Amino acid sequence: MGRTVAVIGGGYGGAAAAKALDGDTDVILIEPKDAFVHSAGALRALVRPDWAGNIFFPYDRLLTRGRVVRRHAVSVDPGGVTLSSGERVDADYVVLASGSSYPFPAKMDTDVTEQALERLHATSKELAGAGRVLITGAGPVGLELAGEIRAMWPDKHVTIIDPAQEVLPGFLPELRDDLHRQLGDLDIGLRLDTALLTGPPTLPGRAETFTVRTTGGDITADIWFRCHGVSVNGDYLGDGRVTVRTPRGQVRVTEKLNVHGHDHIYALGDITDIAEAKMAAHAMKHAEVVAANITAQVRGEEPAAVYRPSPVPSVLLPLGPAAGVGQIASPDGAAVLPARTVAEYKGAHLLIDRFAELFGTG
Repeated sequence: MGRTVAVIGGGYGGAAAAKALDGDTDVILIEPKDAFVHSAGALRALVRPDWAGNIFFPYDRLLTRGRVVRRHAVSVDPGGVTLSSGERVDADYVVLASGSSYPFPAKMDTDVTEQALERLHATSKELAGAGRVLITGAGPVGLELAGEIRAMWPDKHVTIIDPAQEVLPGFLPELRDDLHRQLGDLDIGLRLDTALLTGPPTLPGRAETFTVRTTGGDITADIWFRCHGVSVNGDYLGDGRVTVRTPRGQVRVTEKLNVHGHDHIYALGDITDIAEAKMAAHAMKHAEVVAANITAQVRGEEPAAVYRPSPVPSVLLPLGPAAGVGQIASPDGAAVLPARTVAEYKGAHLLIDRFAELFGTG
């Protein structure tokens, strides 16, 4: 076989895979955005729009030999990728790394950096003038957004609601206890087992006072954000020429991260059916496996790298720059991290330096 690799998607896993393959293969990264968006910093970018430019990294320094094609993939087959322009990219290997979509502001809803920055600035201005904030969804995104808002505006009243009866299920009770304690210290209201009976009458991120009915009583707020509703980006697989997606829109992969039935097509990140949380750190570990296996194949060797998800769920969840909860795998099983460690690892700087190095902007 040849050595051309088409990588669909320049998110965390796709960018890392393209970078790792750049020396030994001819990489074509297919990505409609004009810059990588470091989504882990998006919520701080909302409350600090003067800082927001730090989460955008142009692709022009990511690859030395390869190239970036700013187009959407519309179809994939065993021999390559068809683009939204009608152009075809022939490839010996294909990597599906198209990630997922999520409501703004956790992920941007435009492919153009300038427009994304304008949207962040406008929404931040709306938020600044709102005294009461409602967040629907008590997962990591909703919790982190609440923490960023309280750290920036200590006088705002923030309420999170979720129909679930438990926050962060699957993690150690000590972590949940610490989370509840810190939310109390930050005066963030968390209402579990609470569902909306009527939807907010305004668009998310728009300041306008309203009252909604919930299963736990009425809530009045001046602005709201939706922090739930992830959707896998995989429409280009809809014709079934490579695989049939699962009901969740994901693709089945082997332990070597091959798409089932194809030894030269790989998938990584959110689009895989791997039973683990969809996190940037996992996608970047997937990228290492995919790059190692493709490199071996290009060299005429047998691909041997495998990916096995950790039995211990991990999370680093900042609640603003100085607070947060975390759990990591240790030799003795799961270990809970204190807030200070979470801040040192992630909360204080949100890993900006790491991505500046990856994209050559540091």
